[in-house]
Amino acid sequence: MGDARVVDGGSVVEITRSARSSSGRVMYRRPIRVFDGMRNPREAMSFSTYFSFSISPGNGDGLAFVFFPSNFRWESLDGRSFGVPSGLDEGGKGVLIVEFDTSMDSELGDPNGNHVGVDLGSLVSARVTNVSEINLVLNSGEKLQSWIDYDAGSKQLEVRLCRSNAKRPFDPLISYPINLMQVWKDEEVFVGISSSSGNSSQVSSVYSWSFRVRRVPAWLHSEPLDPSHVYSRETKPPIVQGKSGGSSSSSICPLRILSVLIFGTACGALVFFVFFMWATFANRRHPMVVPKEYPVHPVEFGYEKMKPATEKVTTTADDKK
Repeated sequence: MGDARVVDGGSVVEITRSARSSSGRVMYRRPIRVFDGMRNPREAMSFSTYFSFSISPGNGDGLAFVFFPSNFRWESLDGRSFGVPSGLDEGGKGVLIVEFDTSMDSELGDPNGNHVGVDLGSLVSARVTNVSEINLVLNSGEKLQSWIDYDAGSKQLEVRLCRSNAKRPFDPLISYPINLMQVWKDEEVFVGISSSSGNSSQVSSVYSWSFRVRRVPAWLHSEPLDPSHVYSRETKPPIVQGKSGGSSSSSICPLRILSVLIFGTACGALVFFVFFMWATFANRRHPMVVPKEYPVHPVEFGYEKMKPATEKVTTTADDKK
């Protein structure tokens, strides 16, 4: 849309041209239903987007990833403020912007001309971080890459940024708690990348972009840890019955407690009996069984010197005859 064009044989999309008040936008053609309220009112959908980009030197507005509700008139372009329509201040409810800002506007509370911010329904950032803290310059012309992730379970929006040859950072540059289910409800949203050059000839280019939506089961939803939010819904806190209440629940509780105690005592006695029997049989000594022909103790044998008895035989003349 606008001044955006495909160059270098389809490998690059220049969102703005080298001219003042140039603005352009790359949008996904169809709206995306991030929360499927018609199918399941409590079934939220998380999303993740990744894109690589570069911003040439200059004091332009930079680049922004935008979410426009389907009822927002986003088709028009503005030569300033990332190309976002000027009607944002009047009817920007539901508009979510992650800005990569290269200009400083004191009226919008910008800390400097090198920051990333999260805008909700306004160009005044609800959360902002100085990119100089991670040793990066947005409008250096260097190729950068960014990840924007929203987890419907924890209700956290995270933004990461690094050079194109670096790995995805573990720690996010921005972590912003927000319940987008309450912001968008059942509305469909358009997603894309928008930019404007402002009063400079700054050129913003996009090299790749992906957007992914994933469903989150209702049982994975988390609740806020702030105690003040525990009863934020239209539910009544639990009522504790006193002794004089005369309710049936006050008589049921002692019976349950007594039943639990009896059951626990029986289980303990059974465990003790089993352990006692095991210890008794394990320590019992069995008698030794020895074959009968082999005595248990050695037998001493005595030896005596034996003298053979000899008889002298004499012969006579009559015997010789």
